[in-house]
Amino acid sequence: MLLTKAIKDFKFHCEFEKNLSTKTLQAYSIDLNQFEEFKNYKNIDIQDFDKYILKEYIQHLYSLNLKAKTIKRKMAVLKTFFNHLEFDEEIVVNPFRKINLSIKEPKTLPQTMELKEIKKLLKYLYRIKSEFKYLDKYSYKALIRDIVVIEILFSTGIRVSELCSLKKNNINLHTGIIKINGKGSKERIIHICDSEVKKQIKYYVDLFEIYSSKSEYFFINRLGKQLSEQSVRLMIHKYQKLSGLSKYITPHMFRHSFATLLLEEGVDIRYIQHMLGHSSISTTQIYTQVNMKQQRKILNTKHPRRHFNFLDE
Repeated sequence: MLLTKAIKDFKFHCEFEKNLSTKTLQAYSIDLNQFEEFKNYKNIDIQDFDKYILKEYIQHLYSLNLKAKTIKRKMAVLKTFFNHLEFDEEIVVNPFRKINLSIKEPKTLPQTMELKEIKKLLKYLYRIKSEFKYLDKYSYKALIRDIVVIEILFSTGIRVSELCSLKKNNINLHTGIIKINGKGSKERIIHICDSEVKKQIKYYVDLFEIYSSKSEYFFINRLGKQLSEQSVRLMIHKYQKLSGLSKYITPHMFRHSFATLLLEEGVDIRYIQHMLGHSSISTTQIYTQVNMKQQRKILNTKHPRRHFNFLDE
């Protein structure tokens, strides 16, 4: 079997047998197509792949100056592909069993916003809302939607992909409960408890007539279609500049800030793990390294050095 046929069969398996998400399928397709095009591998029989071809391909990826995280992901996709071929007995020897692959990523702490920065951004949005003169214009409706998007990002720590995928029946306006479909089709429940945020959500629903619209999605654009992730990113960047914030803000920074600010308030990390939808506590623990405010407070009030006073002796 040629590689191009094997990849086609694997994509079918991922879509119809494993029921992977559209986003995952797209990522798999990009990475496998790139491998297929390298040195015209598409015309090579899958039995002929060995560890030397994999090593050559890894060297090629590094020559493209890709991030270690990207290379690691691409090789993980390839490994999944060859594991599938081995499981289906399409190949005798899995080349990944003959290679000791270890791609180390540089450890980088998540970027967050300070509470005063989030407050400044929201204060700006609510100010222009109060000063808006033409309430029947679409630009006013879009502003209300944008406020709700940012409020929910900050209130729940939701991923931007999860936010844009929210369906109308995922949100209960009376209880403030949001059902989130996270990674790996895992559902989690999170509450909107702030009365002002709930008020803005209901206002958005009324303005856009969400529950009578044809779209199944909760957040929609001017055409009544699903609001895209890119639209959210551009919108946040626009308001970041207009509000006078110098820090470049992304939707994911609200998620990071949600976690670190809750830690600063003394919330148990396992509650935060559940709210973020992390399958492993180790993923959530990175936020303990970012929590510098709490660290300063502990060292200032608990470190035994505070009992030393040599000046009075």
